[in-house]
Amino acid sequence: MSRMETDAAEVPVGDVVLRPESLLLTFYGAHVLGRPVMVATPSLIEVMERVGVSAHATRSAIARMVTRGRLVSQRRGRQVYYGLTPRSVEVLNDGYVRIWRTGAVNRHWDGRWTLLSFKLPESWQRQRHELRTRLLWAGFGPLQGGLWIAPSVPDMDRLLSGLEAARHVRAFVAQPHAGLDVGAMIGDVWDIPGLARRYERFLERWDGGVADRHHTDPLGRLLALQEEWRLALRQEPHLPVELLPQPWPAERAQQLFHRLHAEVELQARAAAATVLDTIPAVEGATPGQDTGGA
Repeated sequence: MSRMETDAAEVPVGDVVLRPESLLLTFYGAHVLGRPVMVATPSLIEVMERVGVSAHATRSAIARMVTRGRLVSQRRGRQVYYGLTPRSVEVLNDGYVRIWRTGAVNRHWDGRWTLLSFKLPESWQRQRHELRTRLLWAGFGPLQGGLWIAPSVPDMDRLLSGLEAARHVRAFVAQPHAGLDVGAMIGDVWDIPGLARRYERFLERWDGGVADRHHTDPLGRLLALQEEWRLALRQEPHLPVELLPQPWPAERAQQLFHRLHAEVELQARAAAATVLDTIPAVEGATPGQDTGGA
């Protein structure tokens, strides 16, 4: 078993750095999401050690996630257990759809675009950041003059849910004029070489590269694989493949991810079953409760 630990707050493997908080959330998504359970601190430490994160770094990450409303805690005797908050469940469900349903390759585009504009008060810096973060995650890019565009028709009610800025947003479904050079337009809106590089780097690291060689423990391997694929998909606009340079590396990268995931999933789940100490999720547990036992 490979357990090269680090006391740092991040886990570098070659040119990619994985953050303990993101790794923990990815772990919950893979092994806890959909199950009404909370996981004991030693179990989380054991899981994270398998991907190279020290106990100290894991405890610190857990404390930050509780403070930020990502996890709730419950003490049972001398042990503290951690479960997902509703917000974390929502984030993980969105991530599941992005990875397993939407994917990295858009082969079913209907030719429609969503145009979106907003005008916020100058003092609304936080609200502007929150809105822009949601838009980027949903595949929007800035077109020009405060106008954003996405190659899809997202559920706007869900996209804007809970945002203070929602009432200042206007969205329209549109199709381009026949004379518009759509290929040139997407090159102005999105960094196409940068998007390609994400998938090329994933291929370099996992198709016999440094990550493939480094992560040999099944549970740690699956966790690192899923986290790096999530990073590759982050702010993926899901552009129609026919508008992109060919061959588009996302196609081969997605095939590799699915193959490697299938090869190790059963072993990883068996390992998780032996490691995880869980209790039923406790109704009414709140962020910040009993964090001192972590």
